Amino acid sequence: MPLPDSMPMAHLAKRCVLMLSLTLPCATALAAQVSDLFAKVSPSVVVLHTFEQGSPKFRDGEITTASIEGVGSGVLISEDGLILTAAHVVHVADSVHVEFQDGTRTLGRVLASDRDADIALVKIERAPEGVMSVPLADSDAVAIGDEIIVIGAPYGLGHTLSVGHISGRRVADDDDLFAGTELFQTDAAINQGNSGGPLFTLDGEVAGVVSHILSRSGGYEGMGFAVSSNTVRKLLLEQRGFWSGIDGVLLEGPIAMAFNLPATAGYLVERVAQGSAAHKAGIRGGELPISIANREVVIGGDVILQVGDVRVGSEGARGRLREQLQRLAEGDVLPVRVLRAGEVLTLEITIPSAYR
Repeated sequence: MPLPDSMPMAHLAKRCVLMLSLTLPCATALAAQVSDLFAKVSPSVVVLHTFEQGSPKFRDGEITTASIEGVGSGVLISEDGLILTAAHVVHVADSVHVEFQDGTRTLGRVLASDRDADIALVKIERAPEGVMSVPLADSDAVAIGDEIIVIGAPYGLGHTLSVGHISGRRVADDDDLFAGTELFQTDAAINQGNSGGPLFTLDGEVAGVVSHILSRSGGYEGMGFAVSSNTVRKLLLEQRGFWSGIDGVLLEGPIAMAFNLPATAGYLVERVAQGSAAHKAGIRGGELPISIANREVVIGGDVILQVGDVRVGSEGARGRLREQLQRLAEGDVLPVRVLRAGEVLTLEITIPSAYR
């Protein structure tokens, strides 16, 4: 609001001093609260170093592959070694190394990965002495405008703190990559390497798992998104989790016809993580990089046509596949029909033991 022309400068100065005296104690108290909170919960946050065999590439007239090292974040949520992270950090990793704040490293294994929701669980044998797990919040009680903190490893710089607010609550559309997933929008600074890190309430509870950003530059622009803790609880802790370890591309329409599929759609397997359910079942990834419809893909691997009683590309396939997995028990066999070198084969995935 503009000031009246008649207001003396001395009076204006007094008003400014009064406003500062009222706001500074509040800001100082909040800074102290954030500092104390960081010291309390930071030991539970981990840096995840992932290693995987990269996709084949044409180089100097030859097809070559190279190992890829990635970095992400996670958080210890149970005393028995469960670590929460983003699916895109670990889904096709051949190995995962978990690094704690004191520099201690240990091997982790992926237990469950939900690519649609972009959340995953990694298990370690035990955490370093004195490191406590942190609880999941009731994300329904988190409101737009609430202050939050994010701790992670942006660009590999472990245990970096950023502070912000809950800017919005979104549920992805059915045709979106994150179909049906509840997401918190936040203005806290998020960059590469923050993926999978925890979004904490000021009570020290995990309200969400950092997933992705919207950015034109590729870096932080104030539009970050985290999967809500209640979504995590439902999909990974209350229901049976599953780790396929498969990365690939959906083939449908004219492209499916070009591949001479014996179905209207199929899932071309480009990459299979070692030790995953798909790897143990004998599902094969690709070996020849080509360009299709202006997209680089790797062909030569299996094309999945059907998983159990769910045909790839059929209406509601993702939801029905998730429901099918919930009906299975440890030791059950899930048949997978694949097209391999022109022949349709049926492979079998054995359902692993639950992690609870």
